[in-house]
Amino acid sequence: MPQTTFSYTALDSGGVRRSGVIEAETSELAVAKLAGGGRFVLDIKESAEAAGPAVGGRGKRKPPSRQDLALFTRRLADLASAGLPLDRVLQVVADQSESLSLKEIVRETLQDVRSGIPVSQALAKHPKYFNDVFTQTLRAGEASGQFGEVAGRLADFQEKVVTRRSQIISSLVYPCVLMTAAIFVIIFLLTFVVPRMSDIFNDLGNDLPVTTKILLATTGFITRNWILILISIASAVLILRAWLATPGGAEARDRVLLEAPIIGPVVTKATISRFARVLGTLVFGGVSILEALQIAGLSAGNRVFLKSAQLVEEEVRAGRPIAEAMHEAGAFPPVLTHMVAIGEETGDLPKMLGRVSDSLDFEVDTGMRRLVSLIEPIIVLCMGAFVGFVVLSVLLPIFQAQELVK
Repeated sequence: MPQTTFSYTALDSGGVRRSGVIEAETSELAVAKLAGGGRFVLDIKESAEAAGPAVGGRGKRKPPSRQDLALFTRRLADLASAGLPLDRVLQVVADQSESLSLKEIVRETLQDVRSGIPVSQALAKHPKYFNDVFTQTLRAGEASGQFGEVAGRLADFQEKVVTRRSQIISSLVYPCVLMTAAIFVIIFLLTFVVPRMSDIFNDLGNDLPVTTKILLATTGFITRNWILILISIASAVLILRAWLATPGGAEARDRVLLEAPIIGPVVTKATISRFARVLGTLVFGGVSILEALQIAGLSAGNRVFLKSAQLVEEEVRAGRPIAEAMHEAGAFPPVLTHMVAIGEETGDLPKMLGRVSDSLDFEVDTGMRRLVSLIEPIIVLCMGAFVGFVVLSVLLPIFQAQELVK
């Protein structure tokens, strides 16, 4: 008989009113399970979450967002630091989660933990949401007995990632709206306004200004071949996406991002900042330095930079100091290599890596603000130049006609 999820309200052994969920074949068996755990059931009913389809009525639940995962980690860290047993921590986190899909994942994790599987190993069954950085760090925290503190560092890391993404999205909203409006204005002028004036210009003969001829030729080509143009654009996008999905295409994209004239330095600093923060989090959690370097390189999100990280890992494996290996790799800025050297000397590498990451994050934020401040006037200037070209192309033949009349 299939399991059904029931929500209940009960009194625990201390007489405190508790609410939660439990899975059983029938409500009677659910009550029996709760009674066996020392709880007196006041109310129990089938959970509305399991009774029907979830999001959109299609039976598919919305996957947890980065904010949901960051909040889950923060709650996990706070409750574990308070001294609660991990199964109780997971039960409370599942009850508090606003994401239905995350709630289901946590319940599965809770069942695994109660069967004797470590939390890190249970969460590793869901690699789509909990990557190697997350699970390996928790595993080291479990082994060192510092689970709550290590989970707190993970929560700090995830919250910084969420904050950074939110800042980037917020700063790009206005430029994207401005660019969209500009594109629609251009399309409107080329496909609606200018074609309706083409008959007037044709009546004036072939003695038209060059700008007008260019404008008429462009609008004529677009109106006659707009289906072919749309198909070509769609095909180009699909081919580009397929190429970028290959290792060679992805590496070429990452190299272009790093070497771009204006945005390149910002992307480079963001990549190194992420590498340093992940490496510091892993080392703080007790992960071996070789494994930490490997995971941090993969988590940096750039295939070109990954090769430098792998080179550092190979040099450290051969016995060289981390700072010296980073200096020889050439992809790491002096501020990082010097701070890593200090961290190796003082034995506080995670702290030094965190400071470097904070410093680079500040530079990335400053660079992003400068980029946004440049994008807006560039869009306005390009839009003004195009509108000016259209107006000039329309008015010049009219002025020529007036001169001929005189």
